[in-house]
Amino acid sequence: MPRLPQVTGPDLVRALRKVGFVVTRQRGSHVQVRREAADSTVTTFPIPVHAGKSLKKGTLRGILRKAGLTVEDLIDLL
Repeated sequence: MPRLPQVTGPDLVRALRKVGFVVTRQRGSHVQVRREAADSTVTTFPIPVHAGKSLKKGTLRGILRKAGLTVEDLIDLL
């Protein structure tokens, strides 16, 4: 399994948009993204977008888990 890349919040939002996530709102330094699947299930979670800071490993892994993506998928999207 490849190493987890250093990713900033805006870069992650851009990558998630490529797989169908939509930014629903932003409050402060957190962006809420959402995706509706074919079976009508909705996935919604926040992404911190602090200026110039990379996401911590645990935060990034949690977001990937909620999005249903692997590290390889993320690397391909970046």
